[in-house]
Amino acid sequence: MDKTQVMVYFSLYGEEFPIDYVTETLEIEPTKTYKKGDIIVRPFNQKVTSTKTHYRLETAWELSTGYQESFDVKEQMDQILGPLKNKAALINQLKTEYELECHFSIVIIMENGYTPGLHIDNEQIEFANSIKAEFDIDLYANPYDKNFDD
Repeated sequence: MDKTQVMVYFSLYGEEFPIDYVTETLEIEPTKTYKKGDIIVRPFNQKVTSTKTHYRLETAWELSTGYQESFDVKEQMDQILGPLKNKAALINQLKTEYELECHFSIVIIMENGYTPGLHIDNEQIEFANSIKAEFDIDLYANPYDKNFDD
């Protein structure tokens, strides 16, 4: 049986900036990086509807939990904020120096109607505000097994 999954990731992104310098400055190894102009490679199992090549429009440094079985988004938020929470001044310095933006993305894949709690606590909100990060929340609800025609 498929389980409900949550992924949270933090992104620093902008036109072009030295990814290695960001990694060294934050002393955190990113889970994903890409540069403006890189080809976007689609996962092998994703249906391709176009043969057109797509390119990255920005450079990005990301820290992600990856997908995890979860019924509480706060757990994944805490995993991301743990290494970042004492780095607000460094993040703001990098944002100013390279004209970067940042955001937190929360991706929830709900299976069979099992929805996780979506609670963002004051500490998480204060940190996001201190670096002027926005939140993106994507919800994917996979079909229910129950027949609703009854």
